[in-house]
This record gives sequence, structure tokens and C-alpha cells, in this order.
Amino acid sequence: MPERIVDLRSDTVTKPTEEMLEAMRCAPVGDDVYGEDPTVKALEELAAARLGMEAALFVPSGTMGNTCALLAHTHNGEEMIAEELAHIYNWEAGNYASLAGLSLRPVRGENGVFTPAQLEAVLRPDNPHFARQTLLCLENTHNNAAGAVWAPAQMAEVSSLAREHGLAVHLDGARIFNAAVALGVDVRDFSRHVDSVMFCVSKGLSAPVGSLLCGSRDLVGRAYRARKRLGGAMRQAGVIAAAGIVAIEKMTARLAEDHANARRLCEGLSAIPGFVARQAPVPTNILMVDVGGLGWTSDELIARWKAVGVLCNRRPPSGARLVTHRHISAADVDYALEATREMVGKAD
Repeated sequence: MPERIVDLRSDTVTKPTEEMLEAMRCAPVGDDVYGEDPTVKALEELAAARLGMEAALFVPSGTMGNTCALLAHTHNGEEMIAEELAHIYNWEAGNYASLAGLSLRPVRGENGVFTPAQLEAVLRPDNPHFARQTLLCLENTHNNAAGAVWAPAQMAEVSSLAREHGLAVHLDGARIFNAAVALGVDVRDFSRHVDSVMFCVSKGLSAPVGSLLCGSRDLVGRAYRARKRLGGAMRQAGVIAAAGIVAIEKMTARLAEDHANARRLCEGLSAIPGFVARQAPVPTNILMVDVGGLGWTSDELIARWKAVGVLCNRRPPSGARLVTHRHISAADVDYALEATREMVGKAD
């Protein structure tokens, strides 16, 4: 057995805090489908206020939140635009097509971020041969680009262009509080440039389940109907909403610790021969590594690390993604680095 387990697969593995568990135990509840759960209402009001939006909708997952946004913003047969590595495009089971009935036109960005000129290049003219483009989706932080951050000014530029062409703008902000902490800004500095935003309380904020979709009252009303279609109507959901309240009120500032540990891990891995580790220009809690220089595949790296207690997710052909979170300490990082050095030394 390994000396310890350092689980770097995702910040989704975080467990609720003792304060969350107590809040869940004591939460007043009611039937949310009838609009009678006071804790769900409190969470939705808190989320809307923190994001500077009129209303919010509690959903079980980020994928459902994004899908509700697509269904609320668009109609079957239209087209959305997203960065080519976006989560909503690559990691959400093709919901944009199978459930929302949309085609998708990708934009190739740099570190997950694209310019107005790059957006302009994929905008279609008004022509009956083309699907109508009605929605632009941004992602902040960008999962597949090592947690890259869109600065508010960058979001403002592309959102302004999108609106000039009649597109609404949705933000997949699953880790939006990581972006705010990394830049030292208020989360509303991002949300003011979009028409809707989804964020998760179940990742770095450590709640056991749940995400919030925020926007105008009309948008959230349409999303509520979409949630019903997707089977997301929950009953006494205050039991889990209570943890979300604690997550928003108590867990956002500490994300800086995760960012520091990710930097420590990235620097340490970069010093190991054969390892290439990188973070985004504005680093958060995600890093990517590549071991092609050692002649290893992703699967070989995952297996070797697992044998010494380090868990992560593969990024073929020769890479992996690592994510720090509340359960990863500086000591865990040091253990992972020492285990990796020994692993590489034995392989030599």
C-alpha cells in the first residue's frame, strides 16, 4: 500500500466541511417543486446577489446548469459558438446537440481565450443556408486550458462584439471564484459582461453537490422549465442547498491556498527530468503535465503514479491533468514530488 493517497484527479472529490454537515442536518426544508423549500430559496437569492444577477436556479450539476442555459437561450436548429476545447463542447455528452438541438462553431483560442478578431472570423452572415447563431459560450476558468482565466476586459470585448451581432452570452463559470481569487477581483466583474452564468459549489467550494444558474428573472424562468424536462426537479433539496450556502459564504477566499499548492506542484514537477509541467498565464488550481520526454504514455504515467498513491486524470497521448483542492496540503505536494522523483529514478 502507498504511504499516503494524494488525490489530484479533480476538486470534485472534496468532501463537505463539518459546518456544512451541521447546516445540512438542521436545514429547514419543503417541497422545492412547489416553491416551498426555504433553504433552496435562500441559496438562490444568495447566489444571485453574489453574481449581481436578478435570479438563480439550483440544479444538481454544472452540466445540467449549462444545458438549462442552452435550452433557455436558444431554439432547436440554431448555432452556438464556443472555444474548441470548452467543457460544454467536449465534456458534456454532446448535450448542445442531442438535447438543445444546436450546431456548434468552435473558435480556436490561446490558453482557452480568444480575441474579438478570432470571434469575428467564425461569425456567419445572415444567410438562409446557415444556422442562425444565437449564443456565445465562454468558460472561466477554462478547464482544458490548465485553468486559464479570462480577464474581465477580455470578456467585455468579445461579449460586446457578440451582442452587436445579436448573440446572447453564457458563461460556464464552474470555477468562477477561482478566477476572481486569482485576479483579486469581485466575481461580479465577470458576470456583468454576460447574460447568464453557471457556477458550481461542488468543486473547490467543497459542497457535496450542486450548481447555480444565474441570470434575469425571465431567463431563469425559462431555465426552470428546462430543468423539469431534464429531470432536475428536486423535492426537499434544502438538505443539500444548506451546504451550498456555507460554500458561498465561507469557502471562496481559501481558494488561494489551492492556487499556491498548484504552483508549488508545477514548479517541483518541472524540475524533474523528462517532465514538462505547465499552468495558465494566470495560474489557478489546475496544471497539465506531459511525460513524452520519458517515452511514457498517459496510461503508463497514471499507473506508475497510482502505485505510489498519486491519482490524476489522463490527457492522452502522454499527459495528465492535476487539480489541487482543500484536501491537498503542502505536505501532500511534497510527498507527490518526492514519490515522483523516486519513480523516475527507478525507471532510469
